[in-house]
Amino acid sequence: MKRHFVAVLLLWKEHLLDEMQKTFDHLKTKGETYADPVDRASQEEEFAFELRTRDRERKLISKIAVSLEKIKQDDYGWCDSCGDEIGIKRLEARPTATHCIDCKTLDEIKEKQLNG
Repeated sequence: MKRHFVAVLLLWKEHLLDEMQKTFDHLKTKGETYADPVDRASQEEEFAFELRTRDRERKLISKIAVSLEKIKQDDYGWCDSCGDEIGIKRLEARPTATHCIDCKTLDEIKEKQLNG
């Protein structure tokens, strides 16, 4: 099981790093300035969207690193809140999961109540 998730996490990380490099290359080569304000605004919006996406992916790479470290420490697959097993199905769907489905559901309910 450990080797499977190490492989999944490393492959996912590699894919994210490739995407980040593509964005960097795209921003570098497409960084031309348009004279038309509408074209320039459109390009800036496209770049802003790409950068937001890459920022989320950067955070995900950090979560992948935490998951890989948990595997090394033999602590992977256990809920950070209650200590129960997270479950294979949940880890397959979300290999960086740190909470079992019950604790995650409770967190989401609390968040909805706080944010209205």
